[in-house]
Amino acid sequence: MIAKVASKKAPKQGMLENVMRQFDNAADIIDLNTNIRKILEVTNNEIVVHFPVRMDNGEVEIFTGYRVQHNNALGPYKGGLRYHPTVDIDAAKALAMWMTWKTSLAGLPYGGAKGGIQLDPNKYSDTELERITRRFTYALGDNIGPELDIPAPDVNTNPQTMAWILDTYMSTKSPAERSTNMHVVTGKPIGAGGSKGRDRATGFGVFLTIKFWAESHNVDLKDKKFIVQGFGNVGYWAAYFLVNEGAILTAVQDAYGSIANEEGINVDQLFDYQKGNKGSILGYAKARTIDSKDFFSLDCDICIPAALGNQITPKNAHKLKAYLIAEGANGPTDVDAEEILLKKGIDIIPDILCNSGGVIGSYFEWLQNRNGEIWSLDEVMEKLEKKMKESFTTVIETSKKRNVDMRTAAFIIAIERLEEAYVQRGIFP
Repeated sequence: MIAKVASKKAPKQGMLENVMRQFDNAADIIDLNTNIRKILEVTNNEIVVHFPVRMDNGEVEIFTGYRVQHNNALGPYKGGLRYHPTVDIDAAKALAMWMTWKTSLAGLPYGGAKGGIQLDPNKYSDTELERITRRFTYALGDNIGPELDIPAPDVNTNPQTMAWILDTYMSTKSPAERSTNMHVVTGKPIGAGGSKGRDRATGFGVFLTIKFWAESHNVDLKDKKFIVQGFGNVGYWAAYFLVNEGAILTAVQDAYGSIANEEGINVDQLFDYQKGNKGSILGYAKARTIDSKDFFSLDCDICIPAALGNQITPKNAHKLKAYLIAEGANGPTDVDAEEILLKKGIDIIPDILCNSGGVIGSYFEWLQNRNGEIWSLDEVMEKLEKKMKESFTTVIETSKKRNVDMRTAAFIIAIERLEEAYVQRGIFP
């Protein structure tokens, strides 16, 4: 799960425009085949379901759920499900497109999808969320499947959510088929067919890309100051591994506010405090509360936005003091803001590379379920590091070869792989 963010009125519109501008930029550079461009500009399927759920008080509430399937030229659709008030069809389309580029860049046999339910999960009990999740799964029906479309956790969803989806989906199959559908979702609890290491895969991937960047720029991470926006699964694990490398966490922002301590914040102590404080970091005794609008202007070396999209905008981009931004979230940097940052000489490790550890970890879980295997944590982490290193190296080489920034290089690699697939396979009929 990626954490929520303090900016409660962050614009939900604009993400689709951002991803299209990123795509168009890279497509122009490589002179993408016009017919293939037409295909990649649109989604394959956009599923909207309205479904009733009985609340704890006996009343029925109607929910709206989405699943957008962008492209499956390279394999089954893959992507998270988020529970958030900003979920709508445009947000799902943008996120599904990013997943297509992300899986292609990582060299995975997947396409891109995304979806979720438009709701604030804090307003519902666990039993209500279970019924909402199960009813959503039933409403999606055969639009998801282990060889068709494989959901995973995203904002405000977690292994428990995936376990409910798995159980509901399997119950719709005949007894003889149920065990063959274990890989309909990834990010499951270990006892329900999950993979060791999947919990930390996204955050570990964020850390790895920072580490690879540092190595390629002869930068020692020891004593480097970093700030994290979003202290959920991704933000926590990224911070955990960075601190183990000797870096210093100096500020954190979540949905409730922002805290800072220039001497350093203990990652595990803050995480434990947050769990016992209804999910909020506010009130943590070993850091001071700061105004959230000042968060991005804090003095630091590395900034990790690991919350929602459109957080770094032209309004705050000029305030950033970090020389490296590692995008733990999807689409946290507005296209116009990126132009400002690049002119300032700030490097950006793009989301489709930086946070791809999650989908790579999901791929490993999917493979284990499919083949009836169980890998050790060391095996998973070793394979994940190898895959991330391959992607990072290819992006850096392409960036230098074409004299473009890292995001453009990543998009070029992803789009060219899809173009190659269409050229080789042709279009039916």
